[in-house]
Amino acid sequence: MEIDYTKIATASAEPEAGSMIETFRAIGYSIETAIADIIDNSISAGAKSIWIDYVWSGPDTIIGIMDDGCGMTNEELIQAMRPGSISPLTERAEHDLGRFGLGLKTASFSQCRKFCVASRKNYIESYWTWDLDFVNNVEAWKLIKYKPDGIDFTKHFDELKNGTVVLWWDLDRLTKDTQVDKESSKADFFATMERVKKHLSMVFHRYIEEGLNIFLRDRKITHWDPFMIGFEGLQPRPKTFLEEGKVSIKGFVLPHRSKLSAEEYNYGRGPKDSWTAHQGFYVYRNKRLLVAGDWLGLFKQEVHYDLCRIRIDMPNNMDDEWQIDIKKSVARPPIRIRDPILAVAKDVRTKAVEVYRHKGKVVRRKLAKNEYFPFWEEKTRHGKRFYRLNREHPMLREFLQKANDHAKQFEKVLQFIEETVPVPLITLHENENERPHGQPFEGKNHEVVLEVMQAIYKKLITEGLQPEQAKARIINMEPFNFYLEYLEQLEI
Repeated sequence: MEIDYTKIATASAEPEAGSMIETFRAIGYSIETAIADIIDNSISAGAKSIWIDYVWSGPDTIIGIMDDGCGMTNEELIQAMRPGSISPLTERAEHDLGRFGLGLKTASFSQCRKFCVASRKNYIESYWTWDLDFVNNVEAWKLIKYKPDGIDFTKHFDELKNGTVVLWWDLDRLTKDTQVDKESSKADFFATMERVKKHLSMVFHRYIEEGLNIFLRDRKITHWDPFMIGFEGLQPRPKTFLEEGKVSIKGFVLPHRSKLSAEEYNYGRGPKDSWTAHQGFYVYRNKRLLVAGDWLGLFKQEVHYDLCRIRIDMPNNMDDEWQIDIKKSVARPPIRIRDPILAVAKDVRTKAVEVYRHKGKVVRRKLAKNEYFPFWEEKTRHGKRFYRLNREHPMLREFLQKANDHAKQFEKVLQFIEETVPVPLITLHENENERPHGQPFEGKNHEVVLEVMQAIYKKLITEGLQPEQAKARIINMEPFNFYLEYLEQLEI
């Protein structure tokens, strides 16, 4: 039934400017995702080069992002500064990376209380500033005609015929409590900018490969390819097309460490410095990476799938169906294509785990058989079953030997652990089989596993074992028998 709006009373309910902008600030950008959102605008404007620079000055630090794109007239700039400047329902150009018409504003306000956008078109410069303190004072959506002075890196901007520069200052989320002369403050800021560099090298790697120049302090950012295309031992899988060819999905089984040099292996660890954190799907919208290393709720992260990475490409006219958020860091595939995506993922995961299993079989054949050391042993007492921690396991044995005066107390703790193992609860859940039982350290950071393996390895070497003998001993210790792939990382 249609509503006759001419016969209905109305009332104005305009949002309060200051409150709304504070809401924008709480969307949840990190500084790297915020800068990436600004770069999206530069790419959409046809930029060939983008410069990121800063003036470190403690709480007065300024960050700038400049491009040589098409630039804007004064009227176009004011429109671009308007929140919601373009409706998400508006059909966008094929290569446009925008989404809600909010990116410039939400990304900027997430990091600072003041930001200026200056733009040049045919050598004519225009500039306007959003100042949250001013907005709160006047309680109105008003820009101010202001641009900060004394920023050396903007001198190049004056030479451009067309281009745009975004300047952030009053960076209360990043530099509020810093001190300009304090080394720790400066080091933290530089570490943050290094994180930004790594993030951009990943998010825009396909643009960089195709010739886009992104500079951080005049140093060109090199791309990081999560699929390691061109590396020896890479196993690409066939590409599958979905949604009448609009969406494509392609899997890659990355080379095993034995195929890589130390430098190549570290390259594969990526910006997150972890092979496990980088396994999974990589969702691209117009070649711009949205989601990096995520199983989209279909699987858990497990070390055996570290070599599995899957690329999904989608156009920019499916944002609503894929539930792309404002930050462009979340994507959820439509239910209708989850099954074919799942099928491709299972194929790639199977191939990836086969690489590990093959390597594990080679290791087992290569190394001599040794006595197996389980962590738990089954014992019978008064005709009933109990479970006891194996005191002969090398980890426990060494700990007890070093415990000295605390050995008796530690023994009591072990006994209490043994006597309270929730066997009935475990049995109940196993019988219900609602959730499969995980293997040791599954879904957790494996640094502790590798650290302990390394410590045991060094001890065995000091006791006179050869490297191969020490590794043979370790693969027969629980839970290290689950992580044969880490043997190659053991060193004296």
